[in-house]
Amino acid sequence: MLAVPRPWLPEVSSRPLRFLVPGTGSRFRCGGLSVELQSAALCQGLASDVELVTYRCRESGRPFLRDLLASESQPGSSLWIVSWGFHVPGLLRQLRGRPVAYHAHSSGYGFDLPAGVPVLAVSRNTLGYWGNRAPRSPLQLVPNPLDPAFTAPSPPASERHLDVLVQLRKNSDYVCDQLLPALRHQGLRVELQQGWVDDLADLFRSARVVLYDSADHWRRAGVSEGFGLPPLEALASGCVVFSSFNHALADTLDPGHNAWQIGRGTLSSDLERICSAVRTPAQWLPDPSALQRLLAPHQEQAVQQRWAEALVVVNDHWDRLLAGEPALRSMEPWRLRWGRRLSRLYRSG
Repeated sequence: MLAVPRPWLPEVSSRPLRFLVPGTGSRFRCGGLSVELQSAALCQGLASDVELVTYRCRESGRPFLRDLLASESQPGSSLWIVSWGFHVPGLLRQLRGRPVAYHAHSSGYGFDLPAGVPVLAVSRNTLGYWGNRAPRSPLQLVPNPLDPAFTAPSPPASERHLDVLVQLRKNSDYVCDQLLPALRHQGLRVELQQGWVDDLADLFRSARVVLYDSADHWRRAGVSEGFGLPPLEALASGCVVFSSFNHALADTLDPGHNAWQIGRGTLSSDLERICSAVRTPAQWLPDPSALQRLLAPHQEQAVQQRWAEALVVVNDHWDRLLAGEPALRSMEPWRLRWGRRLSRLYRSG
């Protein structure tokens, strides 16, 4: 059982919620795991019970998927939340016939969902992807939450000891091999952060400018930036953000308004703008009221409300399916294309 942190809303799901993760140890540590842990915590009080269930490694004190499936006497009694990219098709096969929802982060993995599987998309980018690929599945937008640590009071950017902060993971070769050496040559205090940081909010609060350039990383991986929390966390921490605008980053970042494009045409353009932002960060930070509007949908209370609404939709959907009503099916693209060609042939004949 997880602790009950913020019981803002009444219980909306009679089914226990089981959030599936491969494990919670350092081997699986990443943004996606952090979001699932936070989401499970936010759902406390919205369901009769909420559990984290592992399926790759057994952990002391946590239920294991294979054991639960073997012992579950009523397959429709729980609602299972799957999320882990390439693992999703295999998990859905194991859970066939049971209420399940896909908590969709990145898109572009190439798999299709079985008919009737609801999608809880973390971004409009991901929502649009599944709205195209699974238009007959129940779709809900459930944005990722911001940890309150990032919106805590922080020193003004002008008083911070780091000029430029870069996280190595997902950033481009251009940033690491060309831009950072050039910034150091300008005499700026630059930190390249590698590995996991236990208190990322504190690290962001020490920096004036944060650089995030994930376009090459996701193009190489062949999937998408499903949400892009780091730039939003940096903005919430009072940093000037220079970022790419690929995939879901375009959901929240607006070039020249709340963030600035990195790799904009030439190296000299980046150098001039970043050096100026370090010298006078107040002139490069977004308008406070606009920033507040940007962050509002990602506050934990707002996201918990989204979860509550989504759980009502998903549970109603599964009540209908388990009562015997067939799920609507999406027509395969090749059938749509051939159907259109055949109709043209009939009309021309």
